[in-house]
Amino acid sequence: MKKKIIYVGNNLLVNTKYKISMNILSDLLVLEGFTVIKTSNKKNKILRLLDMIKCVCINRNKVDYILIDVFSTASFYYTVVISRICNLLKIKYITILRGGNLPSRIDMSPKLSKNIFKKSLHNVAPSKYLQFEFNKRGYKTILIPNVLDLKKYKFKQRDIIHPKLLYVRAFAKIYNPLMSVMVLEKLMQIYPNTKLCMVGPDKDGTMKEVQNYIKNKKLEKNIEITGVLTKEEWHKKSEEFDIFINTTNFDNTPVSVMEAMALGLAVVSTNVGGIPFLLEDENDALLVNPKDIDKMVFQICRILNNKLNHLQLNARKKVESFSWEENRNKWLEILK
Repeated sequence: MKKKIIYVGNNLLVNTKYKISMNILSDLLVLEGFTVIKTSNKKNKILRLLDMIKCVCINRNKVDYILIDVFSTASFYYTVVISRICNLLKIKYITILRGGNLPSRIDMSPKLSKNIFKKSLHNVAPSKYLQFEFNKRGYKTILIPNVLDLKKYKFKQRDIIHPKLLYVRAFAKIYNPLMSVMVLEKLMQIYPNTKLCMVGPDKDGTMKEVQNYIKNKKLEKNIEITGVLTKEEWHKKSEEFDIFINTTNFDNTPVSVMEAMALGLAVVSTNVGGIPFLLEDENDALLVNPKDIDKMVFQICRILNNKLNHLQLNARKKVESFSWEENRNKWLEILK
């Protein structure tokens, strides 16, 4: 018999047009013969929670497992509510640790965290960083990386690197997109023709702040903001760019960075959260401290001087370990 799964998370594909880890994993499990019900795609947070509750309650006698994406901000409380309902209804649930700031959330909410992570069937950590932090706090975890279908990622060999920067992330304060613009502004003093493309949805009004800064500094000719693009669209767009910059202040194992590695972009990132567990400085990427604009500019200049051609090849080799073929059996084992 096919096993039935409810996947609880922020299923906003219809609104954002961008497949996140929830959508990727769900599709792969369906190909393996599972029935997967995803919830919720409601934009309003209260309606989203109510939709999640309704989905679990309606399917309570038909479901084998519930997968729950766990985040560290307000969405953490979705997990609080859904895990309690699972316990009341005696449904097995598996948490998937998504939030880069989850260790701080555990420390701030110890009782809630204990009720979630001690009673789950499994806690799945997509990064060694979160596995380490959870184990340190007494919560057992299984390491299963975020999965990429590498057949869909065309590696572009970039023999000559140009000052063309790509940012693919939501416009939200925790991701510090304004730093990307400030990096471009400073880099233009050395390379006047530097270009920056910023891809992603506006999450908290930060896009307006970025646009105002661009206008005040008269940088419109050097920066393109596309808004939301589908995965296929931004992958095609990436062929016009050579360096991927990740300016976040908090992070776990961002899929967009993994995708940049697969596509052959040279990666320069802040070294926060799980990033140093994903990227090895000087081997497959270059890392800087958060908010360190000068160091990020310096690292980009090193790449532009064509001294670090090994970064992209090493990065592509690393992401091959994130394929479904490499991780399929791990998921099938815990869902057996």
